[in-house]
Amino acid sequence: MSSSSLDAGNQFEVRSPLDGTQRVVVIGQGYVGLPLAMRAVEKGFDVVGFDVDTARISRLTARESFVEDVSTTTLRAAFETGRYQVSTSRFACRNFDIAVITVPTPLRQSAPDLSYIEFAAKDLGPYVRRGSTIILESTTYPGTTEESLIPILEQASGLKAGADFHVGYSPERIDPGNPTWQFHNTPKVVSGIDARSLELVSAFYGALVERIVPVSSCKEAELTKLLENTFRHVNVALVNELAMFAKDLGIDVWESIDAAATKPFGFMKFTPGPGVGGHCLPIDPSYLSWSVKQHLGKNFRFVDLANDVNEHMPDFVAQRLMLLLNESSRALKGARVLLLGLTYKPNSSDARESPAVIVAQRLVGLGAEVRAVEPFLHGTPPQGVTLADLTASEIEASDAVVVLTNHACFDLELVTQHASLVFDCRHACQPADNVVYL
Repeated sequence: MSSSSLDAGNQFEVRSPLDGTQRVVVIGQGYVGLPLAMRAVEKGFDVVGFDVDTARISRLTARESFVEDVSTTTLRAAFETGRYQVSTSRFACRNFDIAVITVPTPLRQSAPDLSYIEFAAKDLGPYVRRGSTIILESTTYPGTTEESLIPILEQASGLKAGADFHVGYSPERIDPGNPTWQFHNTPKVVSGIDARSLELVSAFYGALVERIVPVSSCKEAELTKLLENTFRHVNVALVNELAMFAKDLGIDVWESIDAAATKPFGFMKFTPGPGVGGHCLPIDPSYLSWSVKQHLGKNFRFVDLANDVNEHMPDFVAQRLMLLLNESSRALKGARVLLLGLTYKPNSSDARESPAVIVAQRLVGLGAEVRAVEPFLHGTPPQGVTLADLTASEIEASDAVVVLTNHACFDLELVTQHASLVFDCRHACQPADNVVYL
């Protein structure tokens, strides 16, 4: 890798230590870890995918991908190289040169839960050797790498970070289902606890992606991820609240947003919806808010306000549907409601923190007969929700159709032709007398 792979403003020269024989352990084989593992195999590394989820490892062993960014063909090709193996045994982590931790970091009672990172460090620690490199990718608050990860690794290994082994942080930037920006062509922010760590982390990712962006410390890299998602979270909350006010003012907020988006500078388009979902927006900004509160004793007011707006959008959707049905002399209780989409984003199977699921639960709780069309869903639907196919007869039998996730496979023309009422939360349907937008 040449120094041209680095950000143009950084003169740090990387002397790649890679010689094609490195053993890489990727802890976590989900939406983040599996694409990383596949890319590392493609680039010639020996890779072990370690995960404590036995069902997940069983599916991978059967050559079945459950991540849309990794095709079954790609997965099978990785196994066929003989350089990819998966395991639920931490013994498989032995003799690693590079380890990447890509485990979840959920919230528990509004506080960060680092238990998955801590368990990963304890599993990995006994196998840390002199010269090893450990990289954390899990989203977390600034200071986690140095204050939480390193002490566990040092205690378990008996070695000293920096002097004996190397540590860095590189925030994941996976956008599940994005056909344009994938792991290999999305710029990768990298950091290390010292110059040598940064050099090794840069060299590793420089072999995998088209461009790396070094920053001066792990804390800057950790904050980078939180900043990216807090920016989106706050702006989505802005347009969500605008949508609620615009409706009461008799203004078409979608037309105003499209008009504003024609400005070639100083504006970035965000659109309203039934809420925010995925691991990032509902969780990551709260990590930042929690960290500010813990370390500075102050409230991060923008995040708190955005959380309040976005968390209540599913309730707004349910209440709005109730009012729309009332206008046609139909009560929500006992009404048959067909939901289009349960995942949090289009053309993806990712239902983590999906606002569509919360809307479904609210409607069930209010007594509606809820059916849903969701071709991408893995597993079972929410309790009280029946899965259905998108057919003319299904649409006609419904008192209302609610568009929550605009999958490309949905025939929305069929919906508008046969529905008595369409409540479109994504502005996906063409205008019609029976279509009402959020």
